[in-house]
Amino acid sequence: MAEYVLGLARGRRLLYVGTASMEDPGLAAAVEGLVEGLAEVARLEFNPWPPARLREAALAHDVILVGGGSTANMLAVWRVHGFDEILREAWREGVVLTGWSAGMICWFEAGVTDSFGPELAGMRDGLGLLPGSACPHYDGEELRRPIYRRLVGEGFPAGIALDDAAAARYAGTELVEVVASRAGAAGYRVGPDGEERIEPRPL
Repeated sequence: MAEYVLGLARGRRLLYVGTASMEDPGLAAAVEGLVEGLAEVARLEFNPWPPARLREAALAHDVILVGGGSTANMLAVWRVHGFDEILREAWREGVVLTGWSAGMICWFEAGVTDSFGPELAGMRDGLGLLPGSACPHYDGEELRRPIYRRLVGEGFPAGIALDDAAAARYAGTELVEVVASRAGAAGYRVGPDGEERIEPRPL
């Protein structure tokens, strides 16, 4: 998956943002290991404070990779420091924005999250770069599918769900393709009337 993402970028400078995991150094090291030899990696950290030239640090990279964790906490920290607007600028400038779990949900208007406690809930507070809602871990967590389908059936914004090991590529706000690094993983369009499987392109 790393080679696929980097192949979409204009260069090999990757910025890892681990805000959602409270900047867990072990997770950051694991990410660096995954792209070793493929990209030049830097970490963006907000604790105890962000870098003085936050905008320049973000825009100097070709890929911004957002890790998993608490989506709500991450978005709150970003907004306090204006990083949400910097990400909008990076998106307009052609920087590849990507991530998993919280790093998938955040780009959409809404998403399914466990940010508020052990129970999954709908959140309508995403960055809104992409329309609708998103749900990760569709096949990886038992309650994801039924809760997302119930929420959408009750009026939550329709959107896209992804199995673990699947990814959705957007150009602007248009879905281009779903890819998967594991057999059986797929994407799904989820609306009030149910779900429609999106066959992935195997990587």
